[in-house]
Amino acid sequence: MTSQKQRIAIAEACGHGDYGTRMNWLYDEQMKGLPDYLHDLNAMHEAEKVMCFKDRNNYIDLLGMTYNDSWEFCRATAAQRAEAFLRTIGKWEDDK
Repeated sequence: MTSQKQRIAIAEACGHGDYGTRMNWLYDEQMKGLPDYLHDLNAMHEAEKVMCFKDRNNYIDLLGMTYNDSWEFCRATAAQRAEAFLRTIGKWEDDK
């Protein structure tokens, strides 16, 4: 999943609008106003707040698997958190 698609999917999940239905040539302009979820831990912290309790548990489990079920997942990068977030809410798309 491209970084652009990840940012858009997280933004939509956080209620920032529906970017997926807009034309591709508008993406660059629209992306300027979106948080950089893949590089900004503060932005991911805000995104994590939109998850319900059940989703947060699944999210933590996914991050834990990234670090072999250790508490080291607390050190997960913004990009790792973004992927786990999208997988948790069912919006992750594997590259084809």
